[in-house]
Amino acid sequence: MKIIFISNRKGTTRSMVLSNWAKALLSLCLLGLPISGGILIGSLLATGNHPIDITLINSMRQELEQQQSELDLGREDARQKVKAITLKLAEFQARLVRLDALGERLSEVAGLEDGEFDFGQQPAVGGPEQDSLQSYQHTELEALFQQLEEQLDSRESQLGILESLMMDRNVQRQSAVTGRPIKKGWLSSRFGRRTDPFTGHRAWHNGVDFAGKAGSEIIAVAAGVVTWSGERNGYGQMVELDHGEGYATRYAHNSENLVKVGDVVKKGEVVALMGSSGRSTGPHVHFEVYKNGRAVDPASYIRRTIR
Repeated sequence: MKIIFISNRKGTTRSMVLSNWAKALLSLCLLGLPISGGILIGSLLATGNHPIDITLINSMRQELEQQQSELDLGREDARQKVKAITLKLAEFQARLVRLDALGERLSEVAGLEDGEFDFGQQPAVGGPEQDSLQSYQHTELEALFQQLEEQLDSRESQLGILESLMMDRNVQRQSAVTGRPIKKGWLSSRFGRRTDPFTGHRAWHNGVDFAGKAGSEIIAVAAGVVTWSGERNGYGQMVELDHGEGYATRYAHNSENLVKVGDVVKKGEVVALMGSSGRSTGPHVHFEVYKNGRAVDPASYIRRTIR
């Protein structure tokens, strides 16, 4: 085999005759180049694309699924926390409504003026705005809710005790026999022995008399139940009230009784109108106080005050 080499210089050529051994080596080289190249390309294709892409895709898919699962768990956790906060706020609101109602009752019992202490309005607060404002963190919110709940428990307990005390005091004030049985008039006869206006003899007077204008209002000196309303011998038209604790009062010589047996009356309520019925010399109210069935001097109860 003869190989010719062409030179670029002056167009000269050189030739070489190859032996049989050189021919075989050259053939192997020429044939090996495409074979090895094909093997290399195939290897690159085999190891560079298909298996690695599937592994990466599967890995990314698993990571995305894990992230989606964590996101779902986070959403559910957040939803449960929002639900819990909503329920807790609803509970606080209901308890505040009860406290408002309790405060209104206490204001009424205490005799506070309208608007003096309004439980239906937010308390007035204020202050300069601070430069840095921070929002509450989750743990801080839980602590705040706990603090508010403890404060509500304390306020409810205190207001409940206060209401009980004030109601007891109010009941005591209402049922206590105090004050005069008239709005207008004057004391015309005292309790005890006196000269009887009809016979002129010394006689026992079981109550006190308040004279006034006919038709003047006669009021209950304490809350009670009407046990008599009608005419009674010597008393004319009379009203009798039972106040409990062994106390009873009578209002006699009325021109008209305004209550009937079984009625529940409040302290200061009008029960009759002044007149001169029965054994009487003129318009007045004969007022008696009984304690455990025995007539007592009304004077001490007329002057008595309950705070």
